Amino acid sequence: MTNLRLGADGVTTGAVVGMVLGTQDVTPVSFWFAVQPGASIQLDDLVVVGTRKPDGAEVRFYGIVDHVRTRHEGVTFDSDVQDVAAGLLPASVSYAARVLVTRVHPENFIPPQPGDVVRHARDADLRMALSADKMGDRAFPGGLLADGQVLPLNYRFVNGENGGHINISGISGVATKTSYALFLLHSIFRSGVMGASASAGRALIFNVKGEDLLFLDQANKDVGAREADAQAQKGLPRTRYDLMNLPASAFRDVQFLAPPRPGSAAGAIVPHVEQRASGVTPFLYSLREFCLRRMLPYVFVDRDASVNLGFVIGSIEDRLYRLAQGADTPYLTVEDWQPDTEQLLDEDVRFDELGGVRLSTFPQLVAYLEYKLLDANDGEGDRKWVGKQSPATLQAFIRRLRGVQKHLTPLVRGDLSAAQAAQYRPDPLKPGVQTTVVDIHTLSATAQMFVVGVLLRDLFEHKERVGRQDTVFVVLDELNKYAPRDGDSPIKDVLLDIAERGRSLGIILIGAQQTASEVERRIVSNAAIRVVGRLDLAEAERPEYRFLPQSFRARAGILQPGTMLVSQPDVPNPVLVNYPFPAWATRKDEVDDLRGKKVEDVGDDWLR
Repeated sequence: MTNLRLGADGVTTGAVVGMVLGTQDVTPVSFWFAVQPGASIQLDDLVVVGTRKPDGAEVRFYGIVDHVRTRHEGVTFDSDVQDVAAGLLPASVSYAARVLVTRVHPENFIPPQPGDVVRHARDADLRMALSADKMGDRAFPGGLLADGQVLPLNYRFVNGENGGHINISGISGVATKTSYALFLLHSIFRSGVMGASASAGRALIFNVKGEDLLFLDQANKDVGAREADAQAQKGLPRTRYDLMNLPASAFRDVQFLAPPRPGSAAGAIVPHVEQRASGVTPFLYSLREFCLRRMLPYVFVDRDASVNLGFVIGSIEDRLYRLAQGADTPYLTVEDWQPDTEQLLDEDVRFDELGGVRLSTFPQLVAYLEYKLLDANDGEGDRKWVGKQSPATLQAFIRRLRGVQKHLTPLVRGDLSAAQAAQYRPDPLKPGVQTTVVDIHTLSATAQMFVVGVLLRDLFEHKERVGRQDTVFVVLDELNKYAPRDGDSPIKDVLLDIAERGRSLGIILIGAQQTASEVERRIVSNAAIRVVGRLDLAEAERPEYRFLPQSFRARAGILQPGTMLVSQPDVPNPVLVNYPFPAWATRKDEVDDLRGKKVEDVGDDWLR
C-alpha cells in the first residue's frame, strides 16, 4: 500500500495509518481505530477518515488523537504477559487510538463505518482539520504540532473582528506563559497577517518579574544552537522559525520605560534598572497631572478601601481636580494652608513669590489633605472638603494615604520643569514605537497596581475617543492580582472594560495567570483563545478548564516548558503545540554582542 494518494480534489493526502474499529462504538464525534502494522500514532496527531452515504456521497471526518493504547489479544490474565514474551502463549498486540472529531465535511453527522481507512491529515486535509480554509489570509502561526506541521490561529478571533483577547494559564516558571505571549506577538507582527496595518499594530507589555523583558530589542546569541538542537531532536526538515516563515530576529521599534530611582533629584532622574545601562527612559507623573487626570482612586487598590472609603475618595478626587485647574506648572500652589514649623521641616514646604504654599512632592500633597480634612478649623476640618463624613472615615483615608506615600513619592512629583514633566510622561502610543515595555518589577505591589491602572485607564479613554485606528495588544501577567475573582477595585473595573468592550475599540488583552480560578470570570471567559501550560492537577479540575477534555486535563500536569495546549473557536478540541526558542534576549548574558559574527571576524573589522 502506498504512503500517499491523491484525493478527489487532486491534493496529496497523508499516509494510511489504520482502520476504524468495529468492536467499539463509532459516533460522529469520536471513534477508535486500529493502527496498522508499521504505522505509528501518537497523541495529538491529526487524522482524516472518509465514509460513504448510501447515495455514494462522501463525508469526511477530521479529528485529533487524544488516547492511544496497546494490549495483548488472546490472553486472559495480566500475568500471561510473561508467557507471551517467552513464546509459551500465542497472542497478538492490539494497537489502537481514539479520535475526537474536530470537523465533519459536509456537515452530515452520520458515523464512520467500521473498516473505513484512517489517514494522517496532511496539506489540504490538515487545513480542513484545523479550519484553516475558513481563515484564509487571516491565519498566523501559533506554533508547531507534534508532527512538525504549523498550527494556524485565526486572527479574526484575536483582533476583535469575530472575537478577541488571549488568556494563558500555567504554573510560574514552568509554563513559560510570558514566553508564549511574546512569541504570539512576534508572530502577529512579523507574519504579515495584519497586512497593510502591520505598522499600526502596537504592544504594551508590563514587565513584572526581574529585568527579563528589557532586552527584547537585542538578538539572542543562543537561538541558532538551540533551534538546531530542536530540529535534530524532532526530525524537522528546517528550523521551527523557517517552518513558520517567521524571522528569527528581535523585536523592532521598542521603547523601555522604568520608574525613577528613589532619591533622584530633579536634575538627575535616572531609571531604576541594574542590568541595562542605556536605552531605558524613566517615567513619572507630575503632581498636577495626578490631580487633573483623577489618579487618586488608583492609589486605593484594595477592595476594602474602595468599598468603605468610596464616597471620600470620590469627593477628594473632585476637589483635587478643581484645585489643579488654571495653571500648567508641574507643582500646585495653595493659599489656604498655613503649615506649622514641624510640617515645614518634615515636608520641605516652600512659599512662592506671592505668599502661597507650593506643593512639589507627594508627601506635601498628603500633608495638605491631612490639614484640610483633620486639622483645619481647630480639628474639625474644612467643611467644604469634609462634607458629612465621619472623623473616623477621614482618619482612615489619611492613614491609607500615609501608608502608600513612600511608594508613590518617586512616581508623583512636582519638583520638575515643564519640559521634564513632558519628557518623562509615559506614552505607549509614542510615534515610531511599536512595542512599549513598562518595567514595574522594582515597585511595591501598591505602586505596581497604580501604574498598571493609570496606564490602562488612559489607554482605554484614548481609544474611546479615536476608535480603532490601530490595534494595541496589552500583555499583563499575574491577572489574579489585578483582577481577583472577589471584590472590586478601579483597576479591576478597567480590565473588565477592556475584556468586555476593548475588542471593539482595538484593545486586545493577552493576559496570564497561574490559576484562572482566582481571576474574575468575565475576564477569562471573554478570551476567544485559551492557552494552558503546565498546571497543578488540582487546578486543572476546576470549572474554568472544562474546555479541556479529561484526557487533556490529565496531561496538563506533565507538560514541559515550550509546550502549550491551545484552544480556539474554529477547532472544538485543544491542540498541543511547541514553539521556538526566543530569538530575542531574555536576560543580559543572552545578548548577542557580536551580532551573529565570529570573534575573529569582529576583530578584523575593528582592525580595518
